[in-house]
Amino acid sequence: MNVLWVFAHPEPRSLSGALRDDGLCTLRGLGHDVRESDLYAMKWNPVVDAADFGGGDGRLVVGAASARAHARGELSADIVAEQEKLDWADAVVVQFPLWWYGLPAILKGWFDRVFVKGFGYGVRAGDGRTLRYGEGRLEGKRAMVVLAAGAREPAMGPRGVNGSLDEVLFPLQHGTLFYAGMSVLPPVAVYGADRVPDAQFAEAREHLRDRLRTLGTTGPIPFRTQNGGDYDDDLVLRPDRAPGATGLGVHLTRAG
Repeated sequence: MNVLWVFAHPEPRSLSGALRDDGLCTLRGLGHDVRESDLYAMKWNPVVDAADFGGGDGRLVVGAASARAHARGELSADIVAEQEKLDWADAVVVQFPLWWYGLPAILKGWFDRVFVKGFGYGVRAGDGRTLRYGEGRLEGKRAMVVLAAGAREPAMGPRGVNGSLDEVLFPLQHGTLFYAGMSVLPPVAVYGADRVPDAQFAEAREHLRDRLRTLGTTGPIPFRTQNGGDYDDDLVLRPDRAPGATGLGVHLTRAG
């Protein structure tokens, strides 16, 4: 497989950095081709501005493929380079520390600038249907989140004060990766990351290795596709799907 590893941590000597290094070594040892986007090392600019699109006049690219857009000067070179990595990849690993219930700003800015209209969203089929939530340009690719959280695991459980990890990650896993068409695998999480003893690090390292060994075969999170018949014309879940249930869990086929 071709694997893109997107890494967003400012300290390469951190727990996250050590797991990234071991993960890349594991993938290469398994025979996968790997490319990296180490956002802090790249000094990635997270801020969207007019210079990114349309030669500086603020126009957005609305449907061109990244290579053609770059040839016309409608996307900046750094965006095109990341889109080319995504086109090349069969699977994408997105690794970051969980900060304030979300992504580090540099990673959020990577999605904002790279997943532009016509690439990450605003994609239409020949019949005019909008392709999103399980369909789109990135359909057929796999994605897996690897994260470090300061909270202990019980505190990120169904009744934990921090909320369930699945719900904390819903905007990224469902609203970004799955929205753009990717099959999203269950995440790999390291809890209590600010106080990990050697034994726990070894356990986390082995868990990540196991998940990387099955990167191509692990079943994805069973999100409902937008155009699969589960939603009505207003994109509301039909009454006979997860009847009587509400909340984010209803958007999984095993809801309830």
